[in-house]
Amino acid sequence: MVSNRSANVIGLGLIGGSIALGLRRRGWKVSGSDLKSELEITALERGIIDVAGLDSSAAITFVATPVMEIASGITTALERTSGLVTDVGSVKSLLVDEFPDERYIGSHPMAGSELDGLDGADPDLFIGAVWIVTPREGVADARFAELASVIRELGADVVALPAKHHDELVATVSHVPHLAAATLMNVAQKHSTEHAAVLRLAAGGFRDMTRIASGNPNIWLDICETNRPAIVESLTDLIEGLEKIRSVVAESDRSRLLEILTAARNARASLPARSLTAENLIEVRIAIPDRAGAAAEVFTLAAELGVNIFNFEIIHSVEGSQGVLVVVVEEAVTDLLRGGLVARGFKPSVSPLL
Repeated sequence: MVSNRSANVIGLGLIGGSIALGLRRRGWKVSGSDLKSELEITALERGIIDVAGLDSSAAITFVATPVMEIASGITTALERTSGLVTDVGSVKSLLVDEFPDERYIGSHPMAGSELDGLDGADPDLFIGAVWIVTPREGVADARFAELASVIRELGADVVALPAKHHDELVATVSHVPHLAAATLMNVAQKHSTEHAAVLRLAAGGFRDMTRIASGNPNIWLDICETNRPAIVESLTDLIEGLEKIRSVVAESDRSRLLEILTAARNARASLPARSLTAENLIEVRIAIPDRAGAAAEVFTLAAELGVNIFNFEIIHSVEGSQGVLVVVVEEAVTDLLRGGLVARGFKPSVSPLL
C-alpha cells in the first residue's frame, strides 16, 4: 500500500470522476483539475474531489482527459508534480514512445458506462475490471508495484502488456466491437424507415450486441485516429470473417455453418471466469533478479500465458537488494506459470494459499 495517500486526477469525466471517488472512499486525499472550471466546481460540490487543482507532492497523478489531450496532461503532470504519472487512455504506443520519463507508466482500465461525465462517476466502476498496465522495458520494480497496488486498491485486476500488443488486442476486443455495434445499429435503423416495427421488435440479443453503440461518439473519433493501423487490421479480419459466413449461408452449407457456430460457442465458453475461493488458489513466490523491470516481466508473462493474478505483493524490496514478488493464481494454471517463469530465468516456489 502507498504510504503517501494523496492523488491527482486530471480530467473530471466518467473515468476520472470514478477514480477520484474510488480513491476518496479508500481514504485518499484527491485533488482534481479540468480544462472546464465548472467541472471542478461540480466535483467539489458533489464530494468527488477534496481540492481543485494539482498537488505537487501527490504520490500519483491519473491523466483521464480525452484522447487528444492526454499528452498535454502527462506533460503537465511530469512538470508540476514529483510522483508517479499514469494515463487511462485506450491507445498506448504513441504515449509510451513520447514519454520515456521513468515516472510515467501507461495504463488503461477496461471499464465504462452508458452514462457520461460526472453524472456517471461510480466508486465501484473498476471492481472486477481488468486494468492493463503498459510498462516500458526496464521500468523500476518499485514504481510498477506502486501503480499496480493503487489499481488493485480500486478493485481491478492488473494485467501487464507491451504497449503495441495492448493496442492490437484492444482494437479487437473493444474498438472494433464498438464500430461493429454502430454499423449493426445503423443497418437496423435503415430497415426501420421501411418497416416501422423493426426497432420495437428488437430482442435481447440485438440489444446486448448494440448496447455499446450508445456510448459517447465523440471519443471514438480520436480513438480511431490514434489506433488507426490496429483498428483497420482488425476490421479487415472481421470483414473477411463475415464474407466467409455470408458464403456459407448463401450456399446453404449446413455442416460448415454448424462448424463455425460451434467453434464460436466453444471459444465463448472458454473465456476465463473469476474464481476467488481460497481452496483453489496458489501462492507463487518469485525471487526478483537483479535487473530492472523484472516485476513487470512477471505480469507480462502472466498475461501472455492467460494467467490471472488475483493478488500480489513485493516484499523485502530494498534498493540494492533482491526482492520477492508474491502472486496469487488459480491452482489449475500453476504449472503453466511456473514453467514460463523457469524458462525465463526466474526461480519460483509454490505453496497453497491455505
